[in-house]
Amino acid sequence: MTLTVQLPDNVEQQLRAQTRDLAADAKEAMLVEFFRQGKLSHAELAQALGLSRYQTDSLLKQHNVTEDSITLDELRTELDFIDR
Repeated sequence: MTLTVQLPDNVEQQLRAQTRDLAADAKEAMLVEFFRQGKLSHAELAQALGLSRYQTDSLLKQHNVTEDSITLDELRTELDFIDR
């Protein structure tokens, strides 16, 4: 599957100057965000990026994402429970 993202020329140039492979970085960022949102499992993230489980763990750590992090909805539920 191919996705196309339209960026203003100046934004694209700025990003290309800061990264070796803009397409790969964008793909990684998108997939990590989908994982963070619960749209991808750990195994699906690893498969999509062609990584092992341990490489995926390392990548998630680089992005400050942990599987045991609670979601915003979970936090709201906890706060509602505490308020009662």
